[in-house]
Amino acid sequence: MAAFLVFLLSTLSFSSPTRAEIFTSIGQMTNLIFTERELVQSLKEYIQAEEQKLETVRSWANKLDKLTRTSTSDPEGFLAHPVNAYKLMKRLNTEWSELESLVLQDPSDGFISNMSVHRQYFPDEEDEKGAAKALLRLQDTYKLDAESFSKGKLPGQRQHSGVRYNALLTVDDCFDMGKMAYNDNDYYHSVLWMQQSLRQMDSGEEAKTPKADVLDYLSYSVYQMGDLPRAIELTRRLLAIDPSHQRAGGNLRYFERLLSKELQDSGQTQPEPADERPIQLDTYQRPKDYLPEREAYEALCRGEGVKMTTKRQSRLFCRYRDGNRNPRLLLKPMKEEDEWDSPHIVRFLEALSDEEIQKIKEIATPKLARATVRDPKTGVLTVAHYRVSKSAWLEGEDDPVIARVNQRIEDITGLTVDTAELLQVANYGVGGQYEPHFDFSRRPFDSNLKVDGNRLATYLNYMSDVEAGGATVFPDFGASVWPRKGTAVFWYNLFRSGEGDYRTRHAACPVLVGSKWVSNKWIHERGQEFRRPCGLTEVD
Repeated sequence: MAAFLVFLLSTLSFSSPTRAEIFTSIGQMTNLIFTERELVQSLKEYIQAEEQKLETVRSWANKLDKLTRTSTSDPEGFLAHPVNAYKLMKRLNTEWSELESLVLQDPSDGFISNMSVHRQYFPDEEDEKGAAKALLRLQDTYKLDAESFSKGKLPGQRQHSGVRYNALLTVDDCFDMGKMAYNDNDYYHSVLWMQQSLRQMDSGEEAKTPKADVLDYLSYSVYQMGDLPRAIELTRRLLAIDPSHQRAGGNLRYFERLLSKELQDSGQTQPEPADERPIQLDTYQRPKDYLPEREAYEALCRGEGVKMTTKRQSRLFCRYRDGNRNPRLLLKPMKEEDEWDSPHIVRFLEALSDEEIQKIKEIATPKLARATVRDPKTGVLTVAHYRVSKSAWLEGEDDPVIARVNQRIEDITGLTVDTAELLQVANYGVGGQYEPHFDFSRRPFDSNLKVDGNRLATYLNYMSDVEAGGATVFPDFGASVWPRKGTAVFWYNLFRSGEGDYRTRHAACPVLVGSKWVSNKWIHERGQEFRRPCGLTEVD
């Protein structure tokens, strides 16, 4: 029996490459909903055999049984709420492991064998951490306070199938969020989530986390944000709970010395009283990062800062496009709307049918892999924290619907797709995004340019509606284009001279609520010589 347990534990700790980066695609995460449901059922059968010994396990199973009944009725709808997605990652990575340890005290072959089968597909620590960071990203981009987030109050959220999913973060959830940020030296977010954990604890919510631990992390994080009076007040509160707390005593003496020196240097005799107002998003300044247009980009994601004036709007029109009397568009011309005047961005309506969208998703889902970017220094494709999604590349030979979509893109744009890249399908996961970037290459030594030229234009299909967030934004000129299922947007990345149009730097905003599916076609220069002739000046 001992040898069997050793073998079993080694099996359960096996790390399969198939489970990495699960959080980056809502489409693939839905499988975990059904896996969790199956585990709950297996667990309930085990409880029936060990009812007297495992009353604690019974309580756990009943809680998750109710949850999984709800989640499996509409997996994408359930995971559309980012808190639900994060807590799924956390349950399967952390809490199920704790339960497993409890069950192993008196193992049951049925439950353990079921766990052995499914465990290799569970999310790992990086998935849980990635999902937690996604919540922080959403909090920043959409200016969401931790209290609203913990209560599941997100803007734009609607009911799915008549059900509003109850997505709450407990004291322990908030503490884990704050601790994750703390371990990354992200004291700004650590403060926000540790304070929320403390607020819920003070309101009477039960928790496994000791209050002293919350105050310990919170006081030091507040100190790191430069708020000495509040750090001293929180440390004193910690010592009142646990007078023997060694680190707190040393921290308090250190904080008091620093404050005393500050008072001496400023000529003050008495310190300012600690601010007793709750710590909010704007209490401390959010640290600057690598992205110069961060504020403009996030404002556009929230629908703020759009620079389309009434006068400019009056120059936008809608029209029918027949592709210069293309036979395939004569009977049913494409409906076209102007989204922006300069650079010119258009939206095509009814570009994909629901049936085509469903078929493309079916073909792409098993091929989805973490989306990559090209390292500007090495030219090597690699994953990046600023692009959170999974993508798949589909060929015309994969299915007639792919060939039909490729032909439609050629008919509508008037550009050949013979030299274009394959149709790329992307599904965005928890807080999925792609920060500001150019679609065209700025590396003249890029080997891909020698064959088919640079990326002349971008054709982007929206294959789902997104309840909140998920816009395509252009920070340079202040445009926001919102997803509408079945439509497509199109713009040129290059001037007629072949020079890159740097105004087209754009981003896919984080998905706040919903599951975002898109497919895009990057059309290259080669073969367009007579379809889009060169201009006479650099900016033509």
